[in-house]
Amino acid sequence: MVRLSGHGRSMLSAERCALNTLQHLSGIATLTRRYVEEIKGTGCTLLDTRKTIPGLRVVEKYASRTGGATNHRMRLDDGILIKDNHIAVVGSLEETVRGACEAGTGLEVQVEVDRIDQIEPALAAGAQRLLCDNMGPERLREAVALVAGRVPIEASGGITLDTIRAIAETGVDFVSVGRITQSASAADIGLDYDKT
Repeated sequence: MVRLSGHGRSMLSAERCALNTLQHLSGIATLTRRYVEEIKGTGCTLLDTRKTIPGLRVVEKYASRTGGATNHRMRLDDGILIKDNHIAVVGSLEETVRGACEAGTGLEVQVEVDRIDQIEPALAAGAQRLLCDNMGPERLREAVALVAGRVPIEASGGITLDTIRAIAETGVDFVSVGRITQSASAADIGLDYDKT
């Protein structure tokens, strides 16, 4: 319980905005904790994503960190993530990765792959981290075996509380879950005014 004191009219005029924000952030922290508990003991780390409400990224990521997740990429310029659309624009996975590595930004170059046959070309071109997108446990185990510890592997895409444990047990280093900030239910928090 939290007790506040002050001018009643001022507190009541701010009540709804304050409660909405607190309920939203508490919901994120609570859902994040559930995901963290699901992968406990696997050695896998839960990451949040940039899937946040505009203007609330800092506090939503704080809430996910409070729940036990690790913050990953606060902004686009925190790292280089090569996705399928980037590859489509450039023309080939290898050329896209090489170009990012040769840009000399000092940023980690991560490559999103959704097929096993993309892994070796990405690594040969200089990828420093892989994001395996929408791969089930069997394919993730295959990816982990193929990579053999050369770079960290992150699993992402459609991961739920029901599936995260099996995914974490494949040997991936990280699991990122956008729904912890996107889909968390608000916690039930109220404010009661006591005139005494």
